[in-house]
Amino acid sequence: MQKKQLARAVLVAFAAAALSGAGYLAGARHSTQAGSASAATMPAATSAAGDKIDPKTGRKVLYWHDPMVPNQHFDKPGKSPFMDMQLEPVFADDAGTSGVKIDPGLQQNLGIRYATARRQEVTEGFDAVGTTQFDESRAAVVQSRVTGYIDHLYADAPMQRITKGAPIASLFVPDWLAPQEEYLALKRSGMDSSMLDAARARMRAMSIPDGVVANLDRSGKAQTHVVLTSPETGVVSELNVRDGAMVTPGQTLAKIAGLSTLWLIVEIPESLALTVQPGMTVDAAFAGDPTQHFKGQIREILPGISTGSRTLQARLEIDNAAFKLTPGMLMRVRVGAQKPASRLLVPSEAVITTGKRSVVIVRNGDGRLQPVNVTVGKDAGDETEVLSGLTDGDQVVASGQFLIDSEASLKSVLPRLAGSANAGASASVPASASGAAGTYETTGRVEKVTAEDITFSHQPVPALGWGKMTMAFGKPSPTAFPDAKPGDVVHFAFRQTDSGYQLTTVEPVGGAK
Repeated sequence: MQKKQLARAVLVAFAAAALSGAGYLAGARHSTQAGSASAATMPAATSAAGDKIDPKTGRKVLYWHDPMVPNQHFDKPGKSPFMDMQLEPVFADDAGTSGVKIDPGLQQNLGIRYATARRQEVTEGFDAVGTTQFDESRAAVVQSRVTGYIDHLYADAPMQRITKGAPIASLFVPDWLAPQEEYLALKRSGMDSSMLDAARARMRAMSIPDGVVANLDRSGKAQTHVVLTSPETGVVSELNVRDGAMVTPGQTLAKIAGLSTLWLIVEIPESLALTVQPGMTVDAAFAGDPTQHFKGQIREILPGISTGSRTLQARLEIDNAAFKLTPGMLMRVRVGAQKPASRLLVPSEAVITTGKRSVVIVRNGDGRLQPVNVTVGKDAGDETEVLSGLTDGDQVVASGQFLIDSEASLKSVLPRLAGSANAGASASVPASASGAAGTYETTGRVEKVTAEDITFSHQPVPALGWGKMTMAFGKPSPTAFPDAKPGDVVHFAFRQTDSGYQLTTVEPVGGAK
C-alpha cells in the first residue's frame, strides 16, 4: 500500500515538473515574439534637442514620405496611405545638399555616360540641302545663218548626251551653189587677185564658212552641204527641227546644256537668311553616296523667299569635270563661314528640350547630379553650342538623363521636365471637390504648428484619393493663421504648388477642441 502511494507521488511530481517546463518555454517564446513585434513598431527616437532620430541609422530625420508622392510629408513613420509600403525617412544631411546622389553601380547598370563641355574653334555654319541644276551660263545654241533644208539629223531626241564637236545636223543650202561656181569660173579664167578677193568676200557675206572656201580651193568643186556640230559637251536640252525641215536665218535648231560645271541651288532657312553672304564655303555630299564631296563658294544670293518652303536660295558653281553628277540630284550641304569662332560645345544628346526651356544635367564636384537651365545656340554636327548656363570643363550627362530625372523627381530634387503637372492635376478636380479650381477642403485636428507649416490629423480627401492621415501643410507666410493651436478641430482648405501643398484657409469648427 505504501509502495503504491509512493509511486503515485512520484508521477504527480514528474507531471508537475513537465507542465512547469512547458509553461516556461511558452512564456519565453511569447516574450521573444513580443519583443520582436515591439522592435518592428518602435517609433522614432527623439534627441535631447527635440530632433527626430532614425532608430536604425541614428541619423537625424526631417520627415517621412512616400517616394511615389514626395511632396506630402509625415512627422512619424508608418504605412503609406497611398501604396502598400512603409514611409521612408528623409535625412537632414541629404536635404542640405543640392542634386541627387545615384549609386555608382546603378549608374553603370543604367548606362549613364558623361561628357565634358569644351570650348573649341569652330567654323560658323549650318546644314542645309541643295539640288543640282544645269549651268545656264554654259548653255550654247546651234542656229542657221542661211536658208536651207535639214538633209540629215544626227541628234534625234532631246536630253541626248553629246560631246564637243559631234555632228547635230547636215544642212543643204542651195543658195551657196551660185557664188561658189562664180568663184571657180573667175579662178579658171585667170582673173587677177582683186576679183578673186571680191568673190571670197561675197561668199563670206552669204555665211559660207571659211572651211568650205578652203575646201573649194583644194578640190575645185562647189559644196552645198554643211554639218552643224556641238560647241559643248553635255546634253541636247532642246531640239526644234526634224529631217527635211526648212530652216531660215536666225532659227535655233538645238540648244546644248554643258555638264562640265553645274549649279548647286542651296535652300537656306528663312531664320538664317541674314547670316548668309557670298563667298561662304560650301561642302556638298551626294545623298546617295556620302563619300563623294564637292566643294565651292556661294556666288550669289537669289532674291525672294519661297512661300512654300520659307527658304532663301543661294547659288554656286561646282566642278563636274568627271561627269559624276547630273541635274536634279539631292545634295547634303554644309555651309561654313570664312572665319572660325570660339564656341562652347556639348553633345546634342545631352540637351533635354521641353519646348519652353533647355536643360542639361551637370555632375557636381561631390558626384551629385543637378539640372541646369541652358541657352543653346547653333548645332555643329553632333554637338550643340551652349550660350549660357555652363562653363568650360563642366561634366554633363550624355545619356540616361530621363532615368536620372525620374529618380530625382521621386526625391523632390529635380523639377518635372514635362512642364506643370500640377496644373493638369488641378484641372482634373471635380467642381464639387473644391470651392475653386485646384483647391481642396477637409476637416482635421491641429497636431503641431511651426513657422513653416501646420500638421493636421485630417479626414479623407476624396478628390485626391486620400484616406485619413496625419501630414503637414505649408503656410503662405510665418505669421499666417495665428489662432491655430494644437488640439483645435478646424476646417481648412489647401492647394497644390511646386513646393508641396499650401494652406489657403483655416477656420475653427464650433470651437471644438
